[in-house]
Amino acid sequence: MKQPIALPKLQYKGFEKNKLTLHLYLQILGKIRMGAMPRKNHWWYITEYISTEGITTGNIPYREGTESFNITLNIHSHSLHVSTSTGKKHSFNLGYGFTVAQFYDHLIDGLKALEIPFMIYDKPFDLNINKPFRKIKEYHHYDKTYTQQFWHTMLWVSDVFKEFSGRFYGKTCPVHLYWHSLDLAVTRFSGKKAPQMDAKAHLSDKDAYTHECISFGFWAGDENMQEPAFYSYTYPSPDAIDKEPLSPSSASWIDANGSPMAILRYNDVCKSTTPRKELLDFMESAYQAGAKLAGWPIDELTVPALKDI
Repeated sequence: MKQPIALPKLQYKGFEKNKLTLHLYLQILGKIRMGAMPRKNHWWYITEYISTEGITTGNIPYREGTESFNITLNIHSHSLHVSTSTGKKHSFNLGYGFTVAQFYDHLIDGLKALEIPFMIYDKPFDLNINKPFRKIKEYHHYDKTYTQQFWHTMLWVSDVFKEFSGRFYGKTCPVHLYWHSLDLAVTRFSGKKAPQMDAKAHLSDKDAYTHECISFGFWAGDENMQEPAFYSYTYPSPDAIDKEPLSPSSASWIDANGSPMAILRYNDVCKSTTPRKELLDFMESAYQAGAKLAGWPIDELTVPALKDI
């Protein structure tokens, strides 16, 4: 009998403060990137990426693009690294007890020492913490084991998402980490404009959902979904999409703020002897459900195998 592939263990319950500390660190990195990058559609310019070293901002331009820098949370050495195109570097070590305030101060001091101009709105976004990063001392729960498992899981998920992304001819975003909610995501677009949102809608939603899309993602758990899980939703959500079949059988539809969302729990994938296939099947079934009901030209947008070209 084929043995299951051992995916990394990742839990939310019991690790809430570890996840929140990491989340706050990554929000600081993301906000620095957001303040420096040229604008791109759907907020694609503010995101972070999973790399072989850890979690990175990718290259960020400064001095009118003549130089660049990147910031990487290195998982192997559990340290934060700032590297510039001129060869200059700044780094500091992380560990349990290192507060969000210390992380913020060390990073800002490093950017100043490297003479890198930056802009940052220095308060957390959507985390119910109403004070600047430099004053957040109650979260100091960076945990090496948890962070390693978080990154290792994201590394695997990122690779599967990239395979799925390559099956679609239409506009598709990079596989990237949205630091505001700390979910890894990839989104497909039909090319058609979505209905205009109400004027009172949040700017982030207005820019994210200008066009019809089907999004797929993974998050490590939160207060609403207290375990790691994969998700997919279609925007605008077609009527009766939650009646469409999902694969594998452990996947299900839930209500998410009044709209159906497809869910596949990470722990269920971990139990499979073919976890990669199970995740790809989930994403394909959720895509087929949304694309069919929304009238997307599925055949035209499907990338064939090379032997079929």
